[in-house]
Amino acid sequence: MSSALKSVVLRWPAARPVGLAQCCPKAPFSTAAGRSTTRSLSITQLPLRSRQQQQVLTAASRVLSRAASGLAGSAQKSPNATNNKTATALGEKPQVKPTPTSANVGVEPTLDWNTFFKLRLRRRRVQVLFSITSSLVGGVGGALLLSTGVAEPLVSLIPLEPYVTLGIMVITFAGMGWLVGPIIGSEVFYMLNGKVKKQIRIKESEFLSRVKRNRADPSNSSASNPVPDFYGEKIQSVAGYRRWLKDQRAFNRKKNAAFV
Repeated sequence: MSSALKSVVLRWPAARPVGLAQCCPKAPFSTAAGRSTTRSLSITQLPLRSRQQQQVLTAASRVLSRAASGLAGSAQKSPNATNNKTATALGEKPQVKPTPTSANVGVEPTLDWNTFFKLRLRRRRVQVLFSITSSLVGGVGGALLLSTGVAEPLVSLIPLEPYVTLGIMVITFAGMGWLVGPIIGSEVFYMLNGKVKKQIRIKESEFLSRVKRNRADPSNSSASNPVPDFYGEKIQSVAGYRRWLKDQRAFNRKKNAAFV
């Protein structure tokens, strides 16, 4: 009997102590975890309303982070796109920055002084070339025209030998061609350099005004001591212009020293 009772007692489950957690099963904490469990609650342990709010906040934070990263990337790739979107949202006209190719269309290139002197020298050579050509054409054309006997009434009125008179006329035709040559050469030069035509003329007028203002007084010159390059025709560079200024100042100092 005693052995049977002993076996029954051993098989009987031990009585568990009734704690605060069993009295209050819906409490958000247990006696084993303490207050640290309350702070580290997951979304599944929160009430339904708190879980929904937490999910909404998490989704909103994800959307905002994605939007911020997308805006930052688009701003780095094309900063004009962000400005255009902002301007469109404000009701303003979006500003489009022109590309370097479109910005330079129709804009005249800047002409510096060294380039101006190079173009000026090239223009002078073109004028001389056309002067020589037109002089030859004028002389040959005049000779052919006079050989037809058109100028015989005029030759008979001049008290010189006919050959001398005809020779003077041929030289006159050649001289007229020489004078017309620079005009034709200038037009051809400006036709080939039409983009800088306006700037060349502006620089030309400014250069001539500088020469007129800085050249020496011609009243102090003489046949044996003329003013060096009075019109500045030999100036072909910025260094040449500075050398010309030194020559003009040296001429003025020399004349003043001679008078003293």
